[in-house]
Amino acid sequence: MSGANEPQRLPVLPRDMLLPPRFETPTWGLVVLCYGGWLLAGFWLWPAQPWLALIVMGVAVALQSSLAHEVLHGHPTRNAGLNEALVWLPIGIFYAYRSYKLTHLQHHNDERLTDPYDDPESYYVALFTWTRMPGLLRLVLRVNNTLLGRVVLGPWVAVFGFTLAEARRILAGDARTRNAWAHHLAGLAVVLPLVQFGMGIPVWLYLLGPGWIGLGLIAIRSYCEHQWAEDPNGRTIIVERSLLAPLFLFNNLHFVHHKLPRVPWYRLPRAYNAARDDWQRLNGGYVFPSYYSILRAYAWRMKEDTPHPAWRREETGSAEPARDDRDA
Repeated sequence: MSGANEPQRLPVLPRDMLLPPRFETPTWGLVVLCYGGWLLAGFWLWPAQPWLALIVMGVAVALQSSLAHEVLHGHPTRNAGLNEALVWLPIGIFYAYRSYKLTHLQHHNDERLTDPYDDPESYYVALFTWTRMPGLLRLVLRVNNTLLGRVVLGPWVAVFGFTLAEARRILAGDARTRNAWAHHLAGLAVVLPLVQFGMGIPVWLYLLGPGWIGLGLIAIRSYCEHQWAEDPNGRTIIVERSLLAPLFLFNNLHFVHHKLPRVPWYRLPRAYNAARDDWQRLNGGYVFPSYYSILRAYAWRMKEDTPHPAWRREETGSAEPARDDRDA
């Protein structure tokens, strides 16, 4: 494995593989599929097959989450405002897109991946924080570090943690966070009445049905996307194949995405297959053949413990870093 301080040597790929076309037909098609499927399930399927409708809507919520990730990386157009408009309707309810964009772009700093402070998407906690936690909270976080725990319990753990952090920023006077939530609430003012009165689905059932299903599906992908390793290249996973890969927009090939964040989702498999051995060598072999293999290994067992094994072992007075809205 290459040393952490050595320059990265990415596989050499054809230029046409790296640059998206001016009109990204596959992504536009998914936008239509996502919202079309959501609306059809709510207005047409719900009266006849309510439980099937909730499942279909949950899949649409997961797909929109994947689309939001694609949008924040600059797809399917070169106009950021138009891209954002495509995922403005918050059918997933819980996350403000603009706040997610800010935290996710900060997450793309590979040198700080997994840091409990500097990586907003890290599931590790600082050791000094861990030692002060109540026993029940420690138990919850340990369950959350199993795959089944992450799927069943994890959505609520993540929503609570994200919302609490956002509330603290708003109370501290963070204008960007306040504006992000004003934008999000405007979207909810459309979605919630549409669900409750237009489709006839009780909002509480929508939250516990499609809302939970969507987050649970995405939790399968994110469960062990990152791990601690001395070499930053070894911190990001490759899951080679999955029936869920299209739903995740091929972010199962997550290491490839981190190294080539501007490559559109539909070219990630080609980019990976063009240099499979090189990608696996570069990420130090952090590779699983499928999500089923992850399920067999970690359904009931933690992949690793919650305190970060190397960083933030002692309290140093570090404050939460300012979020960065630079493009990734």
